[in-house]
Amino acid sequence: MDVIVVKYLHVLSSTFLFGTGVGTAFYLLVASRARDVRVIAAISRYVVVADWIFTATTIVFQPLSGLYLAHRLGYPLTSTWLYWSIVLFVIAALCWLPVVWLQMRLRDLAVEAAAKNEPLPLRYDGYLGAWAALGVPALISFLVIFYLMVARPA
Repeated sequence: MDVIVVKYLHVLSSTFLFGTGVGTAFYLLVASRARDVRVIAAISRYVVVADWIFTATTIVFQPLSGLYLAHRLGYPLTSTWLYWSIVLFVIAALCWLPVVWLQMRLRDLAVEAAAKNEPLPLRYDGYLGAWAALGVPALISFLVIFYLMVARPA
């Protein structure tokens, strides 16, 4: 595959990955703060779907396309910027795995509460806190990766 095409897809994929993460986090946090279980149930359903469609696919495509580009362009994986990009990507991916589980729990709790016309259970806030806490290192990792990809410091 042509390097330009793979570069384009790599950048596009990173845009989907980052944009989905920031967008879904925003909507789930705002909906959760409103405490309307029907709204949270609806939003959390879409957050889970978006994560599976966009994040799951791009979290697989990003390292594959990145390794392909590094190989084709002759960048050794031991280059400082590339090495740290890989480390940070692994950190972000490891944060994402429990986030998916937490999002599904948040969705299930909200859907159940909405069906019973009850308030959210206390567990919801604990799951939401863990979900948000895991989002911070992932967000920081991606911001640093973007810098490393652009600046390529020695």
